[in-house]
Amino acid sequence: MTYSQEDRTIALAGIFQAASLVKDIAWHGKSNQAAVESSIESLLQFDVPDVISIYGNITGIVHGLRVLQNQLDNHSPERNADVTRYVVTLVHLQKKLTKNPEMLTGISDKLEQIKSQLEYFDLSHPNTISKIAEVYKTTISTMQPKIIVEGEQVYLSNNDNADKIRALLLAGIRASLLWQQTGGSRLQLLFSRKKYLSVAKELSNKI
Repeated sequence: MTYSQEDRTIALAGIFQAASLVKDIAWHGKSNQAAVESSIESLLQFDVPDVISIYGNITGIVHGLRVLQNQLDNHSPERNADVTRYVVTLVHLQKKLTKNPEMLTGISDKLEQIKSQLEYFDLSHPNTISKIAEVYKTTISTMQPKIIVEGEQVYLSNNDNADKIRALLLAGIRASLLWQQTGGSRLQLLFSRKKYLSVAKELSNKI
């Protein structure tokens, strides 16, 4: 399949969306709920006709598109060091995961099992989030480097927040894998920064 710059931009926005939501929960105990649900739901999309369908539609990734613009724009006052650090680490861990097909298959199998049980608990139910978080804990969390999430301890020590953060980090790994599959890479981003910014703005303006 041939992928476009729009596909790569959507996938990269998926990484930034997950990273930004993790930052928001860690520091404020809350985040854009619609974006959280879209990112987590992306983990359970296995057979989709195109890249955007992983997030439902543009609305499901608009938060990430806006964060991407802020982070890639050197003059933006909204650039955030935590988001940058999470994105870089997620991409690095995803590359290591790709070299471990056994773990990759195990994650996929566990997520498919969770999806099959959604008739009992919907996607936003704490039980579902907890199961997805457990997948992260038993797989990605065992790899190096570990993602150290910084924030207010009162929010980080809350079990529901901790589960949501782990689920979102797994969604970030999934988005990074998608980005690689569509032809994205750190080197490619270096030379196509303006293209990503331009396409992100165009997509955001469709909302």
